[in-house]
Amino acid sequence: MRQLSGKHILIVEDNPLNRIVYQMSLGLQGAVLVFERHGRDALRRVKHSTKWDLIILDLMLGSGISGFDIYKSIRELPDYADIPIIAISAADAAPAMAKAKQLGFSGFISKPIDEAQIVQQVNMIINGETVWDMGGT
Repeated sequence: MRQLSGKHILIVEDNPLNRIVYQMSLGLQGAVLVFERHGRDALRRVKHSTKWDLIILDLMLGSGISGFDIYKSIRELPDYADIPIIAISAADAAPAMAKAKQLGFSGFISKPIDEAQIVQQVNMIINGETVWDMGGT
């Protein structure tokens, strides 16, 4: 059985190569993936779509709104107060992770995405655990 079978995951990612990595790792494990490239589109999707099992937010988006901004807006929605949200970033991991922890993210994963670990990390977060991965450590 596939580890993420039937799990609905919204991924806010503007890099096409990273979207392929998600599709090849999470998608092949049965996750139902929906991608958004821009923060405002992601907020509309959250408000008008299915209940998500997990949201993955790239922190650095080219649309003038950051993953931190999207996170704050999602948490203002009563129906989404408990949805696990992962921050993913290629930025300097130490300050980005500290800010993610302070805001209440469910985890942080540093880019580049480790294809060998991402399924396990996502599964852990969906099941109520946290993951704080600075990469290369």
